[in-house]
Amino acid sequence: MMNRSLDVLFVSADSSAQAYQELSKNYAAIEPPTWALLLAQSCRAAGFGAAILDVGAERMTPEQAVARIGEGKPRLVCFVVYGQNPNSGTTNMIGATALARLLKQTHPDLPICFVGSHTSALPREVLALPEVDLILLNEGVYALRNLLRTDLRTDLDKVKGIGYKQDGVPVLTSPERVVPNDRMDEDLPGYAWDLLPYDRTPLDLYRAHFWHAEFNHDLRTPFATLYTSLGCKFKCDFCMINIVNRVDNAEGVASSGSPNMRFWSPAFMLREFDKLAAMGVSTIRIADEMFFLNKNYYEPLLRGLAERDQRFRMWTYSRVDTVRPQYLELFHKAGINWLALGVEAANQSIRREVSKGSFEEVDIRHIIKTVREAGLYVISNYIFGFPDEKMENMQQTLQLALELNTEMVNMYPCQALPGSPLYWTARNNGWKLPENYAGYAFLSYESEPLPTRYMSAAEVLRFRDNAWQAYFNHLPYLELVEKTFGLQQRKNVEDMASIRLKRKLLGD
Repeated sequence: MMNRSLDVLFVSADSSAQAYQELSKNYAAIEPPTWALLLAQSCRAAGFGAAILDVGAERMTPEQAVARIGEGKPRLVCFVVYGQNPNSGTTNMIGATALARLLKQTHPDLPICFVGSHTSALPREVLALPEVDLILLNEGVYALRNLLRTDLRTDLDKVKGIGYKQDGVPVLTSPERVVPNDRMDEDLPGYAWDLLPYDRTPLDLYRAHFWHAEFNHDLRTPFATLYTSLGCKFKCDFCMINIVNRVDNAEGVASSGSPNMRFWSPAFMLREFDKLAAMGVSTIRIADEMFFLNKNYYEPLLRGLAERDQRFRMWTYSRVDTVRPQYLELFHKAGINWLALGVEAANQSIRREVSKGSFEEVDIRHIIKTVREAGLYVISNYIFGFPDEKMENMQQTLQLALELNTEMVNMYPCQALPGSPLYWTARNNGWKLPENYAGYAFLSYESEPLPTRYMSAAEVLRFRDNAWQAYFNHLPYLELVEKTFGLQQRKNVEDMASIRLKRKLLGD
């Protein structure tokens, strides 16, 4: 069994057309399948044969993907369902379930396994799908290794952290641990970059976010994404990031129950960055949910990157209340030229409510001014339609966004994402939730955000879409883009803004 050439094939399906509509063609990022890379390297370190099929990167049809899977003759097909947005694991169930159904029809004897954030959030629902034979609970690192040591059919009850079907009935085994902090370097030993497809050079089938490349399409590839840490210590109502840390099989478990952060050592991560530099990759996303949080890890890592002077073009996340101005110069020297800041809402009381009181009161204007003065660009993130919001609150958030006039914004309608505390609040209160995976996608035709106590879901969605158009057609913003990045880049932004999303909820 251990000598077979391919023990597990990790599949990253494609949901981009449904999730991003027309924006998927030229503007949405195509990110490397980060968790597939991590799991593949972990399996190889344990002696198993692994491969990756990235359907979106190779622009494959479902039929082509099924044929490729069949040719590989893997013992196990593992669909790794996360997403380029940390919260889009549910969205990417669109493509994963469709491809898995076709695969099961074509190759009924191939065992199909699912792992990912949506699976961790709703394991019983995913396991009940007829095309799914097995699931991995939480991140699945140890469960997958132990599963591959079986024949995939017998003694499954002895494998912790999985779900399987016994005579058609879904069964969950007892939970398995996630990789502890002191075992990160050994048990999640990096990224299987060599397993990714490419055209001429490594990672050239992947493209960065449009703004990350300074609105210049020519700078978007090659592109890589990696983590230096996993998880987040906060318990925000709207977020489901930590659901992959869960070690509890009870119903109704939310991400807030496992606010666990783990880190690779700075020395280990520097070697990963060295690998990317050797492959000619300079455009990199640090995908950590809270990179700008623990200086014991980010400071030595950034100092090492600054000393190497590998001229990376990178971005990462921070909340506005975790920015430490004394480190911004080091960020810039290390090659981080964009900081994504979670502003969320203009109203302080709403921010504190949805973050469970963990959001410190800060001067947002001063923080963003400080970041920009340090030479970093800012992408600010806003959410419209929190449960207690009125129309006037959303208008305040839009006005704050226009006033701050950062180099880029993300604007989301509030969704009760599976795995988040808000999801279970919605279910327990009987609030209307989307009927399919596409309904949870922020930019999809079928997007259906939560209503607030004062507004319908349609009103929230309409406001979000109008706010996005207002921002990207705002003359001071377009002038900022032209002054900062150039006239052609302004024209590129105007071309992007000319694409209007269609929404079923709004009658399109």
